[in-house]
Amino acid sequence: MKRLVIAGAALLVLGACDVQDPTRGTFTSEAGLALADGGFGNATMNNTLVQTGDSTYRINLAQRFAAEVPTTINFAFNSYQLDDEARAILRRQAVWINQFPEVRFTVYGHTDLVGSAAFNQQLGLRRAEAAVLYLTSQGVSRSRLDAVVSKGLTRPLIPTPGPERQNRRTVTEVSGFVQSHPTVMNGRYAEIVFREYVESATSSQTLGAQALGGGDVSN
Repeated sequence: MKRLVIAGAALLVLGACDVQDPTRGTFTSEAGLALADGGFGNATMNNTLVQTGDSTYRINLAQRFAAEVPTTINFAFNSYQLDDEARAILRRQAVWINQFPEVRFTVYGHTDLVGSAAFNQQLGLRRAEAAVLYLTSQGVSRSRLDAVVSKGLTRPLIPTPGPERQNRRTVTEVSGFVQSHPTVMNGRYAEIVFREYVESATSSQTLGAQALGGGDVSN
């Protein structure tokens, strides 16, 4: 009888430990679930995207684009005309974009909170289209650019109902590769890396030749 009581108490203790043990879920849930921070299936989807390159390459290029050039231009109130500052930023974007002919970009148009939803939808789209038109004038293929109005009324940077220049903007972002199949994307990204490697070596050789008196200067 005493043995049965002890055994029962031991089972209760083990059961209590099992409920309170925070690592218990790690062994009973899908692998990678904690990293994905989502429901069942998200971890597998995330792993697939990373393995095929669909997620990683877009993120890497998007982060690089945002770090190397300004991604945002601003507009005057109730306007989609580009000022000198906006054109200067778009020229810098175009130089960067033209280095990567395999990559697609999306330009998102935004407004402030003044005016009706319908009016702001049209104004936001016109701002995005104005930015895209200027980028194409700088040699970027139109087929690689999408002009999109912000979803909903707006996505303000500064939540104010009044006029706010920082909310009147377009934002240019990396959206993917020209050909969207994951295996093609993997090859496309390899082409980018290889091309930059070759160009960097060529630049170094040119600089070295010039330092030694080479180049186009005749003796």
